[in-house]
Amino acid sequence: MIEIRDLRKVFDNGFEALKKVNFTVEEGDLICLLGPSGCGKTTILNLIAGLLDPTEGDILNNGVTMIDKHPKDRDIGFVFQNYALYPHMTVLENVMFPLRVGEKKIPKEEAEKIARKFMKLTSIEELENKKPGTMSGGQQQRVAITRALVQNPNILLLDEPLSNLDARLRLRIREEIRRLVKEVGITTIFVTHDQEEALSISDKIVLMDEGVIQQHDDPQNLYLEPNNLFVAKFIGNPVINILPVDIANGSVKGSDFEFSTSDFIPERFKQELSDGKYLLGVRPEDIHVNQESSLFEVTVDSVELIGRERILNFKLDGEHAKSIVTIDEMINHGDVIKCSFNYPRIYLFKETGERVY
Repeated sequence: MIEIRDLRKVFDNGFEALKKVNFTVEEGDLICLLGPSGCGKTTILNLIAGLLDPTEGDILNNGVTMIDKHPKDRDIGFVFQNYALYPHMTVLENVMFPLRVGEKKIPKEEAEKIARKFMKLTSIEELENKKPGTMSGGQQQRVAITRALVQNPNILLLDEPLSNLDARLRLRIREEIRRLVKEVGITTIFVTHDQEEALSISDKIVLMDEGVIQQHDDPQNLYLEPNNLFVAKFIGNPVINILPVDIANGSVKGSDFEFSTSDFIPERFKQELSDGKYLLGVRPEDIHVNQESSLFEVTVDSVELIGRERILNFKLDGEHAKSIVTIDEMINHGDVIKCSFNYPRIYLFKETGERVY
């Protein structure tokens, strides 16, 4: 188990990359550090690996601090974004290399046997005599992962390992990574800015912004039960519709619609509702089209066809809004459609971003 306690990092130029971060990774879990560029996720990875020193806080592996240990003594495998393979070595030599250096150096024959075992696991046996420059990005990535696993580390760190691959290959490799780490049973921390990767591969997600954890939760909960406005807007594609509303005298009023506060589900409130200005969050799939009891009418500005679905674009409350319908619903540009909200699945935020409902 990995424990991150009050971890803070301030660089020499005064930039505070991490602000008292706390989270735990259970043994054998695959956790994703997710967030926009500059949020601090790679900084956490470098601190765990010992490539950076923390300003404050502690990092514990099974209850033992790692802060005072040299990187080579932390029992960690690290897969970098740019693979970091030795260009003059073959695949087999690259995979064997960690076993042939340092205090834990083992005989060549034993190292080769272990390397071949893991190369079979990652399906790269046929590449053993190739050099990195002759391989595709996906092949190089599998070699880099194999080289990290061959050390049998207690922790595996992956820093945006799929960002250099094309979309189809990313999909295949991320499925392979999850299969591999679960098969080996290794505790894994995976850094990405891609929410689809994080949602599909991880047991838990730590979503960060500006050095602060916004939510640490199961992947589906980040989508269904966001802690705040940042999480709601970051998770989901197409992005959530955010509409300014006024609440007064039991009514929720936008410029194009109005409904009663009694339509809210009481048990979903996070705090007491009072009159004032709020931001209403409605995911595109929760704007239902052509309902008999419609809440508002809009004119469709454009339609995006994405396989099984149509994304409808229109103006609502003066904001660009989207709704998702099935491909069978023949709605086209210029059509006037009647819509309503799926009240059990809408959200209400204060203007500061704090979630109310």
